[in-house]
Amino acid sequence: MNNLRFAFRQLYKAPAFTGTALATVAICLGANLAIFGVINSILLRPLPFPQSDRLVTIFNTYPKAGVENDGSSITNYYERRGNIPAFSSLSIFRDFSEVVGETGAAEQTEIMRVSPDFFATLGVNLAMGRSFTEAEAEVAENNGVAIVTDAYWRRHLNSDPNVLGRDIRVNTMPRKIVGVLPPDFRFLSSEARLFLPIRSRLEERTPQQRHSGGGGTHMIARLKPGATIAEAQSQIDAHNAAVEEDNPEAKMMTEAGFRSLVRPLHEEHVRSIRPTLLLMQVGVFFLLLIGAVNLVNLLLIRASGRAKEMAIRRSMGASRAHVVRQVMIETVLLTFVGGLLGLAVAAWGIRLLEVLGADRLPLGAHIAFNGWLASIGLVGSVVLGIVIAVPIAWFNLGTHLAHALQSESRTGTISRAAQRLRHGFIVAQIALAFVLLAGAALLGLSLKKVMAVSPGFRADHVLTGEVTVPFRYNARPFLDRLLEAIGRQPGVDAAGAITNVPLSGESGKTAVTPKGYVPPAGQSLQGHYSYQVTGDYFSALGIPLREGRFLTSADSHRTERVCVVDEDFARRYWPNGGALGQRVFQGSDSDDAKLFTIVGVVGAVKQAELTEPQGQGAVYLPFIDSDGFNIFVVTRTSQRPEAFAETLRKLVRAANPDLAIDNLRTMDTRIAESLIARRSPALLAGIFAGVALLLAAIGTYGVLSYAVAQRTREIGIRMALGAQTKQIGAQFLSLGLRLLAAGTILGLMGAWWAGRAMQSVLFDVPTLHVATLLGTALVMTTMSLVACFIPARRATKVDPVIALRAE
Repeated sequence: MNNLRFAFRQLYKAPAFTGTALATVAICLGANLAIFGVINSILLRPLPFPQSDRLVTIFNTYPKAGVENDGSSITNYYERRGNIPAFSSLSIFRDFSEVVGETGAAEQTEIMRVSPDFFATLGVNLAMGRSFTEAEAEVAENNGVAIVTDAYWRRHLNSDPNVLGRDIRVNTMPRKIVGVLPPDFRFLSSEARLFLPIRSRLEERTPQQRHSGGGGTHMIARLKPGATIAEAQSQIDAHNAAVEEDNPEAKMMTEAGFRSLVRPLHEEHVRSIRPTLLLMQVGVFFLLLIGAVNLVNLLLIRASGRAKEMAIRRSMGASRAHVVRQVMIETVLLTFVGGLLGLAVAAWGIRLLEVLGADRLPLGAHIAFNGWLASIGLVGSVVLGIVIAVPIAWFNLGTHLAHALQSESRTGTISRAAQRLRHGFIVAQIALAFVLLAGAALLGLSLKKVMAVSPGFRADHVLTGEVTVPFRYNARPFLDRLLEAIGRQPGVDAAGAITNVPLSGESGKTAVTPKGYVPPAGQSLQGHYSYQVTGDYFSALGIPLREGRFLTSADSHRTERVCVVDEDFARRYWPNGGALGQRVFQGSDSDDAKLFTIVGVVGAVKQAELTEPQGQGAVYLPFIDSDGFNIFVVTRTSQRPEAFAETLRKLVRAANPDLAIDNLRTMDTRIAESLIARRSPALLAGIFAGVALLLAAIGTYGVLSYAVAQRTREIGIRMALGAQTKQIGAQFLSLGLRLLAAGTILGLMGAWWAGRAMQSVLFDVPTLHVATLLGTALVMTTMSLVACFIPARRATKVDPVIALRAE
């Protein structure tokens, strides 16, 4: 307790040192804790289901056809269910946005359609009621049922304890509530508030539909106790080989590289964001290292100032253990208090990350600052204090007592080993800051190049919204009425509709092939984007026409089957031109009556993301299907597009009171949201690099300032003997530049390593970007010169008379 009170007094007596040290610990530890909070919530924390490590996802892939993840199909589900020994349960699900509510008051609501064994596969017991039955998965009259989330039950059904058996309207049809989910239930990143059974007809379960997943149907399974993913993969491969034997398309599927992959559910869900998060944790850990090195240097300077005091205490009987204990208590106290402040920094940092879009990452809704995270931060602060105390204790114990007591200076003498240690820490600090700054520059350059990519359309003044047309409705008359009404509104330049807008998050592909096309040996038929459009969609989105004509609403009513392709599709199959008049077919149905004639070629559009490779190819068809589905309405206005949102809502309800539009976003917003996973890391890396630069400057300044203070008497003697002020200043400036040079060399090697490690998250940026390295070196040099100039200038201002009288 006496040691603790003494440590408090010592820190209280040096407010400048204590404040700087506490700020360093709080910022560095808080930043690490905030990023770790995100990583813990997304990558480390198990999914909130019993034995979640046994949950897997299975998806079909056709890599040689350009389709990496095509989900699964209804046929896959019925063929595999009960036939894969490694699985104790297997189910499928689909995410939808559908219309819920009474006529005139309906709204778009996130809904998930699931197979009857979905909740059993997850190991979830309903709070009330039951799950779906096999009969409710059949398409039949009067078997519409629903399960609601706890939040929906409380908000929309007033927590009615007798809710089971009540009806709600979904897509204008009554659905009987048969269950309520527990309060904490949420499946992955889904925001679904209602769950309906996936209903299918027998013809949708046939072998002909085995490869019709389209990326919208997803399969999950639970491994039996003792079963492994490798076993499940082997059994899936064997099962696929058996069922594909009689498939006339088996050869084509083999050429496409078809395989069904079994992956851990959690790992696959966060796979896209994992490299970025790990990179951010490494970057912020570098910041912590820089802060720790800076703190060690500050403490070494402080220990040098107390060298004679420590020597006197040891000469009066203080044991080595006492000295170590005192150093340990003082240092741990400092880092622990800094850790407490770091908790506030971490809580603020997590809120900042949410503002930057972290909550829209996979599992991002689970990010929170909690007691467990706080305890990790406090334990980390204690560990940091113990680690930092080691070199300080070594310095105190390594000081030669006789030299320290005989020194005329109250600071005692400093050994060459101690000087080398301080200088080595400065070199390490500069090197780490260089790596962090270079990494931030690479991320910024990558983001700049991504933002410079043309999406293939004009995003300004475009409003998009999503509307679900139920299956019992004919979509074409509704769209005709709606687009005509939109076109009459003042300020509207063009309006159209499509089954999927670019950058919506959905990017399934389908096989579209020119008639008579035979792929070259060793190649496969390719999957391409395929959408249905009507109205002035191309004009509304600003997609340029390369040749021929656009599709119009009239094409959806003609018996002649026509289509428009993009220039990537045309270039792939007709590199010398001549796409107009050619005929293509979807899937494997090459019947002449179902062929589409190409009447136009339009510019290529980035459909899935701005960084997707060129050559994906897209085909635009008229609205030939009358069945309902999700449709995006696209409107180009001369006014601010957000101002048109409420008008669009009213027009949709006027065109059909049973329907509603939601997911209203401008295309500029969709582009911005697609860049969240790149913009946020670049911004955070820039902040971390700025803090690292400041810490490196403080560290360099502190060491050189102490060197000047320690050698003030020597400087006075040299100046009294005729040394010029320029010589004195150059001596200390050259010391700083030598430290800078050593740190920069190490930093260059570290930057090369960092560039290699970052390649998976960079876009069109090489491992070693010369301009970036030169810019980083220039910034570091400027910082170091400023940090060196002040102590060097102070050395030139030493008055020999005053220096010789001192001490």
